[in-house]
Amino acid sequence: MALTGLCTQIACAADMASEPVFQSSPERRTVQDKDWGPWLGPFRAKLVPSLMQDFGERYLYAPANQALAAPKPGERRVVFLGDSITDRWDLARSFPGKPYINRGIGSQVTAQMVLRFRQDVIGLHPAAVVILAGVNDVQGFLQKETAGSIEQNYEAMADMADRHGIKVVFASLLPINNYSDQAKDVLNERDPAELRALNAWLRRFCAERGYVYADYYSALVDGTGLLQRDMTVDGIHPLRAGYARMAPIAEAAIRRALAGR
Repeated sequence: MALTGLCTQIACAADMASEPVFQSSPERRTVQDKDWGPWLGPFRAKLVPSLMQDFGERYLYAPANQALAAPKPGERRVVFLGDSITDRWDLARSFPGKPYINRGIGSQVTAQMVLRFRQDVIGLHPAAVVILAGVNDVQGFLQKETAGSIEQNYEAMADMADRHGIKVVFASLLPINNYSDQAKDVLNERDPAELRALNAWLRRFCAERGYVYADYYSALVDGTGLLQRDMTVDGIHPLRAGYARMAPIAEAAIRRALAGR
């Protein structure tokens, strides 16, 4: 290469290095994280690096989805999609012999469910989906959410289900309480009024779209507007008695959805 050409390349590189870089987006915010306590803190620290690789955590059910056979002729498969309240639900115990598939993942928020909806719901070819989600969004455990952004995620999941001919059941968020030592911080982290507002929105949304609304809330709430004391230990997750109350509500909602209301 001639010396003149080499000098031209060097000068060009220098010019590029000194040129200001255009960026359309604003600078990212630096947020001081809160103290999540002795259990949630370490759990969150362990979880975040994994979410940086797969925010929807689609890897969790990928092997089970691959191993799951297609629905048999006449089979009306139902997928239960949600967070830990769904994850902890023993569907085989509550609905013996039913082709109901659990796709709950603990600590998940609605944005994660949107990401994995195609894999964990659509790809399983169900006749219906039962969606129970939002309590972790209200807590802000993974990301700050507004009521509007949570509602947009509900709508996104519903749109995908509609597009693929899947009947939709939205379950109400459950009430919560702070009656035990394990539950003492629950009301500080999740405002019961926000949960009730999301339920009111879901009820209206289901009425507008022709979906079925499964009202677990009314079956589990006490006279003070909180989760009945004997239905939980930690103020959020139902015990078997709670799931026993929820099961016939879910079954009736599924029947209505599959019958076209």
